[in-house]
Amino acid sequence: MTQTPAGQTCPACAAVMPAGTLFCEDCGASLGTPAPIDPGARPVSLQGALPADGPNVIDEAAPISAATRPVPAAQATAPVPGRIPCRSCDGSVGPDGYCEQCGTKAPSERDHFREAPAPWVAGVCDRGIRHTRNEDAMALAASAVAEERAVLVVLDGVSSSLDSDVASLAGARAARDHLRSPLPQGMGTPESRLAAVTKVFADTVAVTNAAVIAATAPDSPNPASATFVVAVLERGLVSYANVGDSRAYWLPDTGPGRQLSEDDSVAQQMIAAGISRQQAETSPQAHAITKWLGRDARDLAPRVGQLEVAGPGWLMVCSDGLWNYASEPESLQEQIRVSGATEPAALALALTDFANAQGGIDNITVTLARVSDPAGGHPDDTTAPAVVPQTVPFQAAPSQAAPPQEETHG
Repeated sequence: MTQTPAGQTCPACAAVMPAGTLFCEDCGASLGTPAPIDPGARPVSLQGALPADGPNVIDEAAPISAATRPVPAAQATAPVPGRIPCRSCDGSVGPDGYCEQCGTKAPSERDHFREAPAPWVAGVCDRGIRHTRNEDAMALAASAVAEERAVLVVLDGVSSSLDSDVASLAGARAARDHLRSPLPQGMGTPESRLAAVTKVFADTVAVTNAAVIAATAPDSPNPASATFVVAVLERGLVSYANVGDSRAYWLPDTGPGRQLSEDDSVAQQMIAAGISRQQAETSPQAHAITKWLGRDARDLAPRVGQLEVAGPGWLMVCSDGLWNYASEPESLQEQIRVSGATEPAALALALTDFANAQGGIDNITVTLARVSDPAGGHPDDTTAPAVVPQTVPFQAAPSQAAPPQEETHG
């Protein structure tokens, strides 16, 4: 924080505030010790225009200050965040941005927002407890007909790089918009279909990366970075791709769940070498990622796969803010059962609150699509072929390797 005789400078947007101000009146960022967050007091925001404000982590050895963080055009021209209920007491927030009941400064809408493009698809993106800004982002799309088609995108910005909060939201929306059209079917074989889908996802990653770079100040000494994961559901067929360590899961109502994506991380390399998941994911380099999006990315080839689902369940795409506390599919299935939630919006919020209750050490994003009839939501259609679970992973040949980027929390 930079102190001046006239006041103090916001570390997020560089606005000068009066001395003693706890929260920036322009962007809502904390200017002092963050106040405790009550996870029970949550605003609802469905697909509103949000200012770009934040992904997750690369190397946070040096804090980002107002003196070193440029303000990109995308942030400078972003709309002023809407006022949302007070998180401390759920009271009304006045025109000055402060709670009219307890006087607490209201957080930016970017700190916690929700999307629900259809009743069967929803997501929550939350700052968590420890971070001072929300650097996660999500973008969702869904057909009005349940289970016909859904797109779930999550980007987790790297906290140690400048402007990642802006870039993650820009990238997530670019990816969603690029995937508006149905995925190709190939030449009628699983192999050709996967090859065609892989090409689309590779193009999506390129578009997303371009959006991340465009949201980064050209002269930034530490350019924005983000992980990327997407899942597309089309009548019982899940196609997914990732770069980094944000994840996609298939969590059926009965039977074992599956982690669909495979992390690009040091922890995953340790698991591949025979070290247990628990040991790898609690090691000092558990969140060191080996691939990411951004101006300094050297390998944009996504991991791609497909799964045909055979029964009811949940398609989940999330950031590590959730799976930090429930990495195994069985652990996530247990949290679903404990929540008792049956609707995507309620379940996404319950899982977010679960992560915050465990400590909320990172930003948290949970997106869900509910699958009840994998044939596409048409119970009268008796001609639909039976589907057998099948995962076909794909790993494109890596280009020049880059040293892993260290993710830290707090």
